[in-house]
Amino acid sequence: MTAATAPEATALYDVPGPRTRRRHLLYGVLSTVLIAALVGWVVYLLFDTDQFTRTKWTPFAYKGIQELLLRGLGNTLKAFAISAVLALALGALLATGRLSEHRPVRWAATLVVEFFRAMPVLVMIFFVFVALKVQPLPALVAGLTLYNGSVLAEVFRSGINSVERGQREAAYALGMRKTQVMSYVLVPQAVRAMLPAIISQLVVALKDTSLGYLITYEEFLHAGKLIASNLDYDLPFIPVVMVISPIYIGMCMLLSWFAHRVSKRQQRSPKTEAVDVAPAEPGTLLPGGGPPRAPGP
Repeated sequence: MTAATAPEATALYDVPGPRTRRRHLLYGVLSTVLIAALVGWVVYLLFDTDQFTRTKWTPFAYKGIQELLLRGLGNTLKAFAISAVLALALGALLATGRLSEHRPVRWAATLVVEFFRAMPVLVMIFFVFVALKVQPLPALVAGLTLYNGSVLAEVFRSGINSVERGQREAAYALGMRKTQVMSYVLVPQAVRAMLPAIISQLVVALKDTSLGYLITYEEFLHAGKLIASNLDYDLPFIPVVMVISPIYIGMCMLLSWFAHRVSKRQQRSPKTEAVDVAPAEPGTLLPGGGPPRAPGP
């Protein structure tokens, strides 16, 4: 094999040889067979337990059932939208407190973050709903906001601290105030590092809206529970799961797709793109007019 056709090796990855490629192909075939067998076994069990009978799937053809599911989906999205906005705001506020130079403010913010981050979401939702006698939607939003806001506060703090210290020192050397340093230097650079973690936490908030059915909030899972517990349709629990689960998965994938688009747009932003610099050309180098000359004798 000549040098021109030899596979290039890098410090992070070596191009596999023929034996390695055959081994990888064998692994891929075996994995595909096992996954296909598992899917086939699950489908066989579904047919064997009569999960695809007409009686179990009939309710989804009724307009009333469809309106119930759409109303539950709308309530889920409403609770998620409100809690996501409030959690982001609370996270930014608590992160600012944790980054404060004043020790009492920093300690207070740390105490709030650690307390609500360690508290189970369901306990907070039940406490607000039962002890404070709040309506289901505000109770659900309050629990999701306190928990996810505390987690996002740590995401924001770690993202800002991940920016090189020299960036902050250079901004202060230019005479910028702390608010300006945070707004124009640290946060724009930290957003790229924080965005995947932020979207992951918002996905958690979206899934946790399903806890609302425990406090009788009429969200998507609550609507599915009403359909699945109907004796007239032979308790269609599995069909309800097969209808609701893809919708939840689709909403989470939509959030991830949106984050990917935002990240790509930031990379194409004029503020973050490299600026082409014109090549150096001969010209006047001194204010006097001509190029510098060697001193005469």
